[in-house]
Amino acid sequence: MKNSSTKQKIQDKIDRINIEAFQIDLVHWFQEEQRDLPWRKNNDPYRVWVSEVMLQQTRVDTVIPYYNRFLEKFPTIEAFANADEEEILKIWEGLGYYSRVRNLHTAVKEVVVDYGGKVPDSKEEISKLKGVGPYTAGAVLSIAYGKPIPAVDGNVMRVLSRILLITDDIAKPASRKTFEMAGEGLIYHDNPSYFNQALMELGALICTPTSPACLLCPVREHCEAFAKGVQDELPVKTRKKSTRHEDLLSVVLKNEEGKILINKRSEKGLLANLWEFPNLKVVPLLDSWEILQDFLSTEYSIDAVIEHEAFTEVQHVFTHLTWKIDAHRARLKSGNIDEHESLRFVTEEELEEFAFPVSHQKIWQAYKEQTQ
Repeated sequence: MKNSSTKQKIQDKIDRINIEAFQIDLVHWFQEEQRDLPWRKNNDPYRVWVSEVMLQQTRVDTVIPYYNRFLEKFPTIEAFANADEEEILKIWEGLGYYSRVRNLHTAVKEVVVDYGGKVPDSKEEISKLKGVGPYTAGAVLSIAYGKPIPAVDGNVMRVLSRILLITDDIAKPASRKTFEMAGEGLIYHDNPSYFNQALMELGALICTPTSPACLLCPVREHCEAFAKGVQDELPVKTRKKSTRHEDLLSVVLKNEEGKILINKRSEKGLLANLWEFPNLKVVPLLDSWEILQDFLSTEYSIDAVIEHEAFTEVQHVFTHLTWKIDAHRARLKSGNIDEHESLRFVTEEELEEFAFPVSHQKIWQAYKEQTQ
């Protein structure tokens, strides 16, 4: 019953605008003004899929070089399906949210095995794949296959909230269905690919979170929020939870051969399966080198000489967490890591082949700069 009343509420809002004129104005603007982006040069469903996964929670400018490198290394869906995890984590290194590429890899393997390498062209089938939610399904099906299915992400919800004056809280998962209904009611069946991409482009370039450029907007005449002067008050979005802070100590430890100790993170949790320099979470204290010395001895039975002063401090921000890492240099005195499967001594050249989180890439960069 609630779903029915919501649908009617959205339909009433849609009926207040000239849908056909809105569609034509939006798509015409996109045809004239769209950015020249590499994933728009080929509507192959695999390439569209890769681009959409990369673009989730990541800026366009950041994604472009990653996308080009990824497609150069894995030009076909079969090439990606046959890659091992170490390869895909390395090519993804620095993009963050690594579960995205793990899910994509699992799903691609399903496509190769169960669908002969052809990405499913129905919402029912593509939605069965690992990590494919309503947004990704809509984006791939509309852009690659021309199916009139909305692709509703944060950008699109913001645009639709203003166009139709929708006051549902976009931070609440239940609100997504409301905006999907709005997308279904507005989508341009003659060119759903351009329609969905135009909404995304509008949100990225004009209908921005703050100070939207309404005077440049191709559909401002259809916008209820602009007409009422409330565009800056939409979308409604509750505040995120406060960010948690953690202090960590890390160590770049060399053995007598000049090899460096690295550790592989757990298969589950934050930054799963990535490599890092040994580290631990601490309460901020003086004499951090002593804490590291005790940690290496207790955790790995390693005796090391650790420099008293950290050679770099790294700050890193996650969605709900910030890290401050003090990194120290160290030299191995004694110890055997054979019984620790997660540990490995590697040369500096070999280290470059492993996938590290951004925070530990920064540690390594600082280390190299100070030892050249």
